[in-house]
Parts: sequence; C-alpha cells; structure tokens
Amino acid sequence: MAIGMVKELISLIIYIMRKFEPFMLRARPVQQMHKISSLLKCLLFMAAAAVFLSLGSASAVERTQQGEEILRSMYYRNMAKLETNSFGLPLFLESLERDDKVQVDVYGIFYYPFHSLVGTLRMPGTWCEIVSLHPNIKACISRDMPSAELLTFYIGRKDYQTPEEARQVVYQFWNIEQQQGYLDIVLSAEAGPFGTRDHRLRFEAMPLDGERTFVHVSYTYGDSAALRLAVKFYFATLGRGKVGFTVIGTDSNGNPVFIDGPRGAIERNAVRYYFAIQSYLDTLHYPEKNRFTMRISSWYDLTTRFRRQLFELDKNDYLTVKTKEHLRQTALQSAAP
Repeated sequence: MAIGMVKELISLIIYIMRKFEPFMLRARPVQQMHKISSLLKCLLFMAAAAVFLSLGSASAVERTQQGEEILRSMYYRNMAKLETNSFGLPLFLESLERDDKVQVDVYGIFYYPFHSLVGTLRMPGTWCEIVSLHPNIKACISRDMPSAELLTFYIGRKDYQTPEEARQVVYQFWNIEQQQGYLDIVLSAEAGPFGTRDHRLRFEAMPLDGERTFVHVSYTYGDSAALRLAVKFYFATLGRGKVGFTVIGTDSNGNPVFIDGPRGAIERNAVRYYFAIQSYLDTLHYPEKNRFTMRISSWYDLTTRFRRQLFELDKNDYLTVKTKEHLRQTALQSAAP
C-alpha cells in the first residue's frame, strides 16, 4: 500500500505543477515569480499533507474494513443473505451514492478452491478476457510496462464497434495483497469516459473451505456536477426504465420498486463484472479452444436471469458481436508492445 500512496502523491504533485506552469512561464517580474513560487510550495505542502493524512487514514480504514478479517466478518454477518435473497444465488449487493461518488459492493460465493482463483486472477491478462464480456467493452489489452501493469479498456456502444471507434481508458493493475488465505486485486484509472474519474474495480477473495471461496467485487467512480446534470437528463429520457437491484419501496400493486439513475447503472455494471468473473472460472476446465464460445454463452445466460436489469441484446446478436470483437482484441494484443 505504501508504494501506491507514493505514486498517488507524485501524480497529484505533477498535476498541480502542470496547472501552474503557464502562470509561471508568464510571470516575469521577480516579485510576482516569488509569490507564485511560494504559493506553489504551499499548495504542494497542503497536497502532500492531505494525501498522506487522507490516504493514511483511508488505508488504515481499508485494512480494517476491507482486509481479510473484515471480509471474513462480512461473510459470517451475512450468511442469511447469501442463502436467501432476490438473486436466488449465494450473492448479495450493497450500494451507496454520496456527493460525487457512487459505489457498489457485490459479495458472493464461488464454488471453486481459493488456490485456483489466485492462480488465475493474479495474472493481468486474465482480466482482459473477463471484462471484455461486458457489452460496452469492445476490447481490452494488457501491457507489462517497466513501472506498472496496464490494461486498456476500449469502451463503446453495446452493439459492434471496432476498438478504433471506442474510447480508451487505461487502468493500472495492482496485486495489492496475496497471502495463503487472502487475495486483493485492484484495477484503477484516474480518468474515465464522459468526464468521470477515479474508477476503481476491486476483487477480494478468501477460502471458506477446500471447494468454496467467498468473494467481494467492488466498483466505484467519481463524477462532476456537469456530468451529473447530463446523466439526470439521460435517465429522464433515453435511460428511463433502466433500474438496478436495490429495492427502495413498492408500487400500488405491491411490486418492488428498484433504484434507478447513476446508482442503478453502476449496480448493473458491478453485477455484470461479477458474472464475467464467474463465467471465466466456469469454463477453465474445458479445452482451451472451446472456452471463449462457452464463456460468452455462460455470461449471457447468467445475466438474462435478471432481464429487467441486465438485458441488452438478443443472444445471437450478443454472441456475434463478442466473437467479432474478440478477434479484434486478439489482433490488438498480438500487436501490443
């Protein structure tokens, strides 16, 4: 975690310096230059203090609330939810929307040994095969750079698009912690599509017994006031009727009313990624040449169990789109440095 904190601090300092660079270049009088320099030093000190204080407390909270002990505690506190819930699966979901942050946490049980998950999911390239099952991920390539493992997501429409037509979002892959009984992996991106920022996809796992693993998939991002206004307009028009999984009440007929808007959207995406991980694991014991076809079929069947929330394309359309996109992804990955 210390390395991640240092990198985040360096990124913040560089960002501030770049913002002030035009003013410093235009500032010719010595006195004015001195004032700007002093202000910059002050801002850098404040940034450093803020980052170390907030990240220090955040990492402490994270270790307390998201580490192995708390993950185990979450399992024992929510055994009843895993057995009986609206999903009809050993799975439950929590979400929150506060200020400019939306976060969803999906908890569930995979019927695979912990060691098999670790051996597979600790490899960055595996995550490209996983996330590309999502209808809006047109391709994903992994690159092993000197300072980091990078995953480039090509994000676009749900129907077929070439990677060149899609938006690129670069994630860093962090194998935060890997122990005998605990795995913690984070994919983080500073900037995302449509002005979003601080994207973070996290996967935690711990063994329950020799054949089962308790997992946690968390997805969060930050937005802006302008983006929130645009999103509200979208969900009031084209996105009307799209809902998530959290029940916020009942209608006049006693039917559940589900959360909508940005919180509903990120709930849908978190569940899609959860099922993508499950579909990837479900196909590993088959011959490699058959895995991709089986994987996209498995993902589709899992998601359409929740048609109200997750349906986007007919099955034949989805399989056709993903098959074409996978060929482009394979070519891109082969050409990647």
